[in-house]
Amino acid sequence: MKIFALWCHPRSVSTAFERVMRERGDLDVLHEPFMYDYYLNRAPRRFPDFRPDPDHPADYAGTRQMILRRAEGGPVFFKDMAYYVLDTLPDDAEFRDAITHAFLVRHPAESILSYARKDPGFASVELGIEAEWVLYQTLREAGYAPLVILSDDLRRDPEAVMRAYGAHVGLRNRPEALSWDRQVPSDWEAVQAWHGEVLASGQIRPPEREGDPVAEVAALGAPYTDYLDHHLTFYEMLRDVAEAQRRDF
Repeated sequence: MKIFALWCHPRSVSTAFERVMRERGDLDVLHEPFMYDYYLNRAPRRFPDFRPDPDHPADYAGTRQMILRRAEGGPVFFKDMAYYVLDTLPDDAEFRDAITHAFLVRHPAESILSYARKDPGFASVELGIEAEWVLYQTLREAGYAPLVILSDDLRRDPEAVMRAYGAHVGLRNRPEALSWDRQVPSDWEAVQAWHGEVLASGQIRPPEREGDPVAEVAALGAPYTDYLDHHLTFYEMLRDVAEAQRRDF
């Protein structure tokens, strides 16, 4: 049984990463399966434009069992937000130990700007980088050494990063998976409005920065400046891990 998880935060280029994994053709790929448990049972609000599939498990236990059941038929990959599982996965050693873990992180200023365009009312916890760091630390304390990937590295050289990811988790490199068509994966339909850019791009695009993201967040003011101040330290710690690991690529 093989289960690969990419833990991330919103607007971190994780959906493009997932789209590459779908294009490989050798994995059963799930899109944020634990979103259902978090937003239907524990979040203080409903996620915008979320149209739950009535056939999807609605709680942690059911989602966990679905993943394990599908993994019996072949390798499974899923990407999910660390904050969805921070209250559940660390204490679930059996399921945690069945997963090969990796992390993807983007500078919080860039994520804030992207998130605010889609959902101006998002909360600090939903920026999600603190939760990534806490989950990463929890896994390290349990004896794991998860790969941490910077979204900038992924966007600048997707072939190298995907090759390094595959080597780390034990998947054969498939560079032909780095481009895709515009077909909407069936399990994106619940949140399709959020992923139009990935569908249209056809590949992972390099960064196209104009201006200073930190200054742009400052211009937006509170609460976004508070979110940036809070999450920046956690990003920097994850960035340091990623940069140290990158030397081994």
